[in-house]
Amino acid sequence: MVLSTLDYSFIIVFFSAVLGIGVYVSKKSGSSSSEFFLSGRTMPWWLLGLSMVATTFSTDTPNLVTDLVRKTGVSGNWGWWCMLLTGMLTVFIYAKLWRKSNVSTDLEFYEMRYGGKPASFLRKFRAVYLGVIFNVITMSAVNLAAIKIGGIMLGLEPWQTIVGAGLITVIFSALGGFKGVVYTDFLLFFVAMAGAIGAAFYLVNLPEVGGIQAMMANELVASKMNILPDLSDTELVITILVIPLAVQWWSSWYPGGEPGGGGYIAQRMLAAKDENHAIGATFFFNIMHYALRPWPWILVALASLVVYPDIASISEAFPNVPVDKLGDDLAYSAMLTKLPSGLLGVVLASLVAAYMSTISTQLNWGSSYLVFDFYKLQINPDATEKQMVAVGRFSTVLLMVLSAFLALAMQNAEQIFKLLILFGAGTGLIFILRWFWWRINAWTEISAMFASGFLSIILKTTALGSFLFAENTGLFPEWGEIPFVMVVTTAIWLAATFITKPESDEVLRSFYKRIQPGGPGWAKVVNDAKADNVNIDTGEKWSVPSGIMAMLLGVLLVYSMMFATGHWIYGKTASAMIFTSVAIVSGLLLVVAWRKMKEDIL
Repeated sequence: MVLSTLDYSFIIVFFSAVLGIGVYVSKKSGSSSSEFFLSGRTMPWWLLGLSMVATTFSTDTPNLVTDLVRKTGVSGNWGWWCMLLTGMLTVFIYAKLWRKSNVSTDLEFYEMRYGGKPASFLRKFRAVYLGVIFNVITMSAVNLAAIKIGGIMLGLEPWQTIVGAGLITVIFSALGGFKGVVYTDFLLFFVAMAGAIGAAFYLVNLPEVGGIQAMMANELVASKMNILPDLSDTELVITILVIPLAVQWWSSWYPGGEPGGGGYIAQRMLAAKDENHAIGATFFFNIMHYALRPWPWILVALASLVVYPDIASISEAFPNVPVDKLGDDLAYSAMLTKLPSGLLGVVLASLVAAYMSTISTQLNWGSSYLVFDFYKLQINPDATEKQMVAVGRFSTVLLMVLSAFLALAMQNAEQIFKLLILFGAGTGLIFILRWFWWRINAWTEISAMFASGFLSIILKTTALGSFLFAENTGLFPEWGEIPFVMVVTTAIWLAATFITKPESDEVLRSFYKRIQPGGPGWAKVVNDAKADNVNIDTGEKWSVPSGIMAMLLGVLLVYSMMFATGHWIYGKTASAMIFTSVAIVSGLLLVVAWRKMKEDIL
């Protein structure tokens, strides 16, 4: 594929703008660690919301969606669509709690909620565990997608793609800090959306595809279009619908979809002006992320089934792609090679935008863990602001290098997604309950973290895992992996919770006084404090019941918007109007519920 002068112009202008923003904010971002990682906590909801959307619009996301659609159909996306439930839980319950905590990172929460050496160990260990290990794995998936796009569209060797895209990203991330990330996300969002929508419209109307109606009439496409799986296929329904909606969303920890909020989502909530801005940002993100943004990728994935019906046809069209990088996820990049001059440049710029937004966020977020939760605690407690910013910039570069090397050894985005989901199975319920149940302690989280990690490694690397859950030959169905890890991990952390001592009265009372979580889960702590003539309750109403109602209405709103969008695209007018009506009604009811929540808070 040959790029025209017009294509190169779009890409050069885009790179120049991004680097210009990084340089422009570098002086302000480098003035303190708070500026470098949280932009002084002054960000408005709309800018943070756009940043969340841009961050999760990664180069590996359209590849993952394409992989899922080609293998199991549009309904295969329920593996991540289910995360809307925890997203809405974050919006209406946890966003205000995070902002009230006023911590610098979500890991600082550990020494606010727990006490003693276990809390200190947990914070430091998870700084490395999440900031380096999980973060590097996540970024490697993004780098792998970039490698595949560069190989298919530009004929680049893997190392050429990594060096070219990674070098610019790491420079601007190290210079601009969080403010640079968020400001550029504003630009990256519009570039990425324009590229995705433009590509979908053009590719669906290719002569060999024939437009939306002809595409849907194709036998391969017709069998993949349904938003819900075939209810007569019990195993498929359990795998891609029941397990995600009944178990996965609340039991698994996954970057960007953490139960109770966390990671880079928490970082943006902590950077908001106030609680209302934190709530507005996460609500906007969930609408865009689940209801609207996936459809351009889904349309290209469906069109790819017409042009490249199997992996062999992709291999035949692109013989230079290494065998270890072949997979259904390549179909997205393969389709993009058919774009005309001009639009090709916009789409390539959008893919670069998606890559840079995600990587820059992961770098800044991971670096914040290493600086605040490891370097300052473990290595240099008296570190100056200048030293902390310097370490932040160095760790940014280090994380990029590690993820680049790991990406060169990987093959498929779906494998990484499933591994991360399994690795966090069983831990999610703790992140939900720790705000509202006083008995959760540091040993609860430590035991769950090690149990889920150990079980995941055993199932994925040993003969026992193959014996129990191998596809077609295992003792149990493959979909049983997540429930198995969840049940065993939950049993272990519940046992650890009641075997070990609860947190001290001092720690529990301090946490309650600062956060005011309320509810029956803290009644013992509040009553014991009153018995000691210590008042820790300000009288704030418990807003969780109204928050759960708002969450359910929010889920109904977004899912109905998602179904409505799909049915409008498919030309199913009657059902599209029904889903649109449901979205309008649920939206109006949500406004009422939200007002009730605000009354409870006040």
